[in-house]
Amino acid sequence: MQIGILGTGRMGVRLAAMFADRGHAVVLGSRDLSRAERIASGLRRANIKAGSYEHATNAPIVLPAMFIRDGLFDQLDPLRPALRGKLLIDITNPFNDDYSDFILPWDTSGAEQIQARLPETRVVGAFKNVWWEVFDAPRFGDTLSDVFVVGDDAGAKQIFLELTQGTPFRYIDAGSLKNARTIERMTLLSGEMGQRYGFFPRMNYKLLGDQWRPGSADAIGSLIART
Repeated sequence: MQIGILGTGRMGVRLAAMFADRGHAVVLGSRDLSRAERIASGLRRANIKAGSYEHATNAPIVLPAMFIRDGLFDQLDPLRPALRGKLLIDITNPFNDDYSDFILPWDTSGAEQIQARLPETRVVGAFKNVWWEVFDAPRFGDTLSDVFVVGDDAGAKQIFLELTQGTPFRYIDAGSLKNARTIERMTLLSGEMGQRYGFFPRMNYKLLGDQWRPGSADAIGSLIART
């Protein structure tokens, strides 16, 4: 597959390398073409090419890697026609400048705001809960951590899951796009806790649980009734 990444910051560069390592063609887009060329060259992967935002948006799958606070919505507005019908992977969290809070209210999310602005684009939220340093060493011992995936378009989710096959994460279907509100807030919480306990930004979530065993609840209920 071909993916266009808008932005050459720490998330954009790491995602470009991850997708390229799985054999995908990546266009690393920047407002400064010389910067994109320098970074693409430094990544030393033949399937990563430098380009402008417009060039990257020509790809069938587009991933904006920039902050809402830095004008993400304004950057996407003129690209609306080019993004029509395409899969857009939203990784954004609406952090303020010092990561202490969000610039959006509780009753919305970055993913929902993008979908509202791009109603003809297929938006899937992912990687919102993954801090940048995790990409450098994604395994925690023998454990793969989780990426929570949200979206209202089942077909777009499936394309995303095909794109990410073989990458070093476990992908969890976290439901509809509105659930990005919770995931974004979880990321805010993990950042606060990580700084408190000294492991920021190398941290991530893992959903744990046992498989349901038929009859187990009845057995427990029977035991409780007899005690």
